[in-house]
Amino acid sequence: MKLTVIAVGHRLPDWLDSGFDEYARRMPRDMQLKLTELKPEVRRDEPGSSAAARVLEKEAQRIDAAVPGGAVKVVLDETGKAVTTRQLAQRLARWRDDARDVAFMIGGADGTAARLKAGADWLWSLSPLTLPHGLVRVVLAEQIYRAVSILNNHPYHRE
Repeated sequence: MKLTVIAVGHRLPDWLDSGFDEYARRMPRDMQLKLTELKPEVRRDEPGSSAAARVLEKEAQRIDAAVPGGAVKVVLDETGKAVTTRQLAQRLARWRDDARDVAFMIGGADGTAARLKAGADWLWSLSPLTLPHGLVRVVLAEQIYRAVSILNNHPYHRE
């Protein structure tokens, strides 16, 4: 099973890259976690909602192109469904048992295009808080690692 995080944004502080890499490194071989960074679209035209819509659409096209074929599409968004780590582990187990790869999509500074949200298999909220996009990567990687540790009866997760 391959787990891909597709994130709009690049050139983040080293501590964010190190945090993501630490959890990706801990993942078992049968559930590899990979990051695909996409360059954000730069608004070079007039301000306003039409400019923002064009930015979101261009980023959505790049996100679409980066999603592995047949992967479960998970869009991270504050309007999504919040779940516990155990519930995340159950979803991962189901996808693993169905031999499905998973693509976790993180939009850019302007969010994620509505069509990506509508086409997602799951719209997931990590938190009702607004989080910096780089920090979302680290929290996501840690929660995926924690969920996998539950599936593997590893003592990392305690209740």
